[in-house]
Amino acid sequence: MTKPIYLDYNATTPHAPEVIESMRPYFETEFGNPSSSHWYGIHPKQAIEKARSQISELIGCSPEEIIFTSGGTESNNHALKSIAESHIAKGNHIITSQIEHPAILEVCRFLENRGFTITYLPVDKTGIVNLSDVADAISSKTIMISIMHANNEVGTIQPIEEISALALSNDIIMHTDAAQSLGKIEIHVDSLGVGLMSIAGHKIYAPKGIGALYIRKDISLDIFCHGAKQERGLRAGTENVIGIVGLGKACEIAKLKISQNITHMKTMRDRFEKKLKSELSDILFNGHPEKRIPNTSNVSFLGLTANQLLKEISQDIAASAGAACNAGNVQISQVLKAMKIPEDWAKGTLRFSMGKMTTESEIDRAADIIVKTVNELRRRQ
Repeated sequence: MTKPIYLDYNATTPHAPEVIESMRPYFETEFGNPSSSHWYGIHPKQAIEKARSQISELIGCSPEEIIFTSGGTESNNHALKSIAESHIAKGNHIITSQIEHPAILEVCRFLENRGFTITYLPVDKTGIVNLSDVADAISSKTIMISIMHANNEVGTIQPIEEISALALSNDIIMHTDAAQSLGKIEIHVDSLGVGLMSIAGHKIYAPKGIGALYIRKDISLDIFCHGAKQERGLRAGTENVIGIVGLGKACEIAKLKISQNITHMKTMRDRFEKKLKSELSDILFNGHPEKRIPNTSNVSFLGLTANQLLKEISQDIAASAGAACNAGNVQISQVLKAMKIPEDWAKGTLRFSMGKMTTESEIDRAADIIVKTVNELRRRQ
């Protein structure tokens, strides 16, 4: 049986061959504890610091501003909870958006249960936060703004530079979740103006279970995990050397090939969307038409449900649903709800996300399958 065409790179990415090779010695011979002072600890320790430099070179910071985590979720938890706890004397107000990943929204709900006030900003029909809404939400008690860089469902890129400028002018710490944007567009933390930024390894062809948190030099965070003094004393525990090495290599590759990868992913996405537009009626592409990461296509098919579509194409294409139907009830994602996509459209939404390994033949075959499936389902109705 032929494997389905993989168009779910926003969910996770395959391991890049170079990443696998970079990790191999740490599975085999370089097994030492990086905290050990003897011979076996030297190379693992050096590998961790090399990876820290590789990440810092990709995002334009110093290596000392990077700490390793278990992934984007932990990075988000550390950033939000630490700032909330350490800045409570100044205020208890945090600003975020309605379309954040659960790794932000669930932390905010946790903090609400502990007395913090959270403002969940709306977005426009393309998924962009309005700067005037950010400005209006700021109060004397606002201690942090956390807005994702690019949305995982529709790909819309937020105006982080402008939001960060508002935060800075009001002495507020700015955090962004860059899990979906890193490696897909150019990122420089100084240009973005953020104080904290979360990174997830498995979104950029590195292993699952590894991530990083950028912490600007002037920001102090509380300890996230108590124990020994790894990661500047902020996160105790023997480091995941294999994962760290893989993340570092993935970032090195991303920096070297960023322009090439952007062009390739955009070409694949545009080819896919052009095919659907030319052969199907009653379809809607969600997200900003230009301010969007180059690999993401979020498509609504009028008159159908995501469940129907996924069931029909599951043997041929791997994609994600923007809505789920259970026992007659339609559950639309909070992103599509916030964008006010009408239910008749939203319930038939799928996300297709391409990667640097996606080929033209895969795109053409996937588009043909979707066109055929949509037409067949509509004929049955």
